[in-house]
Amino acid sequence: MSILAITITVILLILASAICSGLNIAVMSLDISDLRRKAKLGNRQAKRILPLRQRAHLTLASILLTNVAAVSATSLVLSQRLNGWIAGLISTLLIVTLGEILPQALFLKNPLRWSSFFAPFLRLITFMTYLISHPLEVLLDNLFPHQRAKLQSRRELGLLISEHMQNKSSELDEDEIEIMRGALGLSEKRVRDIMTDINHTYWLTPNTLLNDAKIDEIKDQGFSRIPVFNTALTKCYGVLLMKDLIDIDFNERNYRVDELSLYPSQLVGSMTALDTMFRKFIAAGTHLIPIERDDEIIGIVTIEDLLEEIVNHEIEDETDRQRQLA
Repeated sequence: MSILAITITVILLILASAICSGLNIAVMSLDISDLRRKAKLGNRQAKRILPLRQRAHLTLASILLTNVAAVSATSLVLSQRLNGWIAGLISTLLIVTLGEILPQALFLKNPLRWSSFFAPFLRLITFMTYLISHPLEVLLDNLFPHQRAKLQSRRELGLLISEHMQNKSSELDEDEIEIMRGALGLSEKRVRDIMTDINHTYWLTPNTLLNDAKIDEIKDQGFSRIPVFNTALTKCYGVLLMKDLIDIDFNERNYRVDELSLYPSQLVGSMTALDTMFRKFIAAGTHLIPIERDDEIIGIVTIEDLLEEIVNHEIEDETDRQRQLA
């Protein structure tokens, strides 16, 4: 065999070994769940490599069999012209540097792109080694069953989202990141943390007489909804909407609160998680819910309070600004 033929053969064998070595670390570093998500979003590279990654043991066996065959063949080819020890030393140096270290370092920089690019080569060696790699796949599947996909914890998701804020290439803006972080923290907070204490809550009783002075007082408060409790603060009769008072002529006579239309509102415990409060608001069909503890009403919470906790900013309306100016 001529020196030129040996040189070309060795180069091809080292190249095959390098591709196998790079694919070994690149393909196995890809997370199957991540590939599935990207494939659903239309990523062609993920679609191309996903079937091969799902049969990890078959792919692994095919890569290693081809790699070992290429390494062994390199030593055999070199031994035709060189002494056995020298051939082994040269082949080892070539394989370690050009066939292992360099390709692995290169493929790890972008494992999905390289794995997708060499997917046809991977299918070819899988087909060529199938008679051996398939029995190995069956054996490995029995010895090492596939683990279920691991989901990130709430704190891990929070860290992932925070990384987008530090990366200028992120598709998420700061507002989106703040909203997602706020939503993730809802289950760890309780409604007592965001409620308005009963001492700072404007409320009425069923027997309250709505005369001119009382109407002026209600207007000064600037609230669109007013809860109606008994004096012992143990029962909620409902919520009075200010818009319903517009059509009432208070010049004819004075009305008591219990003579007007009240919208029912259920009581919620002070230890209710904030994520659960969303379902509470939907089920109750109201924007204001009284909070109780030990069978006593201790405050109220509104849908606005919940939204403020998510966006991490106070939402001020026109009446809030007027109070600040006053």
